[in-house]
Amino acid sequence: MNSQPTRRALPRMRRKQMLTKNRAASFWNGVRMRTLAASPDPDEPPRMVTVPADWDQDAGAAFAAMAPGTGRASLADASMLWVGPLADHPQASHGLATRLLDLLLRRAAAPLPAVWHGLRGSAPGFVLNLAAFAQPEGGLEIDDFVQACETLAEAMHLLQPSGQTPCSLLLSNLDACLAALGLDYDSDPARAVAACLCALATTAMHPHSVPSRPGASAGSVPPASPVPGLTRFALARWQEAALRGRRSGRSPTHELLPETGPIETGLTAPGHALASWTDALLGVEACGAAPLFSPLRPDGRLAASTLARLAARGMSPEAALAASLAGNPVVAIAGPAATETMHRAITPFLDRAPEAPTEVQAPMRAAAGGGRRELPARRSGFTQKATVGGHAIYLRTGEYEDGRLGELSIAPARGSPVQRGLLEAVSQAVSLGLQHGVPLESYVETFAYARLGPGGAVEGDEAVGSATSTLDYVFRTLAHAYLGRSLPDQPQNAVPAEEPDDALLPLDLPRETHRPSGPRRRHGLRLVG
Repeated sequence: MNSQPTRRALPRMRRKQMLTKNRAASFWNGVRMRTLAASPDPDEPPRMVTVPADWDQDAGAAFAAMAPGTGRASLADASMLWVGPLADHPQASHGLATRLLDLLLRRAAAPLPAVWHGLRGSAPGFVLNLAAFAQPEGGLEIDDFVQACETLAEAMHLLQPSGQTPCSLLLSNLDACLAALGLDYDSDPARAVAACLCALATTAMHPHSVPSRPGASAGSVPPASPVPGLTRFALARWQEAALRGRRSGRSPTHELLPETGPIETGLTAPGHALASWTDALLGVEACGAAPLFSPLRPDGRLAASTLARLAARGMSPEAALAASLAGNPVVAIAGPAATETMHRAITPFLDRAPEAPTEVQAPMRAAAGGGRRELPARRSGFTQKATVGGHAIYLRTGEYEDGRLGELSIAPARGSPVQRGLLEAVSQAVSLGLQHGVPLESYVETFAYARLGPGGAVEGDEAVGSATSTLDYVFRTLAHAYLGRSLPDQPQNAVPAEEPDDALLPLDLPRETHRPSGPRRRHGLRLVG
């Protein structure tokens, strides 16, 4: 009798092998694990989650937000809820589940929340971390990238074999990928690499046609890039897919396997709330094709992308700091114009891309001389650490030569990606307004005593005793520092709630307006049938 297991039994054996864990050493699939308390919302109680030991607190919070249930959660158990059915699928290719787990553990790709929760009727989607395929010394791992795209395409086909809603492969962390390759975001080589990567991802999703949308130039092909072999490989696959599409008359939304839904390639975006958790899980520095807006991490250390760009220039962090203090910043921060140019370069090679950002034309009171007043390259200001209701935040300011406030940065020490994104957006919007001449008084009047997010006692800053929210604290301490105004902890026109004369009587018993003469009658309860 043949002792070899059948093909049907092989996936189950692999699944059993993948689930095997050395609990004494806390390993899973050869990766050391750790258990930590994490919460996506600082106001909610933390959840105990077991994740790889090298994942940070933000990744743990993101997993706590996406893992099914409300109690303890383990990455090994939660991932098998969607990897397990793929391992048992009779049409799955050999090693599909192993490849998916490998992408997840090295933070190269992860599914959107709908896949984690197994929601039927919801189109499955994955986020692909482009920076995971770029090595500072080894260059771009092209074959690994294409295999990852094809693995995710197969997984989405099998997870929803009869869906009509388009599945999504969302690319993210482009600028960190370019930094690992030693490329500046606002450069022609960087845009060429980005276009080639998008083309490879799109042809992996539907290899028998190429995107065709209004606004895309006819005959768009991947441009020449400085990465060896990238353009040749991307161009060959793109032209082959275009040729097959012309021969078959198929469009990218109807060329997939029979009885399967289409797959669209796109980018993660700040407004994509579901993708933001997956971005945090993967350690994304900047979502989608957006540039990095700061060379620092939220904790004040240099970001991995900044270290990569400094290494490409042969500079140490100390030398870069000295150059910046001398007025010669080494790492350039891309603006809206560079982002718009990048979007134009990659849009022809994606099925769906968010609208490119444009320069904000704000109807504000113009600064002296008209237009935007630029801050000096070397500027003063202060950094303030404070705690509002037990939640630590960092406030940084930048000043003009005359001491006026020109920019600010609000960063929570810990918090969800949504909270950090909102505070960063407020910081950038206010900074832009200040540089266009909007007086600080207007922002103070708008945000003082705002009730948004956690509030309570303020520690670490004597200017404010308590605050109704983070924004309330920030703009009241700015008023104290730059306007010389010490606003009270409660607004002057606040009307205190009327306190009742007496405590609430039990069972709402009537009060006695007068006490009759004679012995006092004792109230009692009477049972009525």
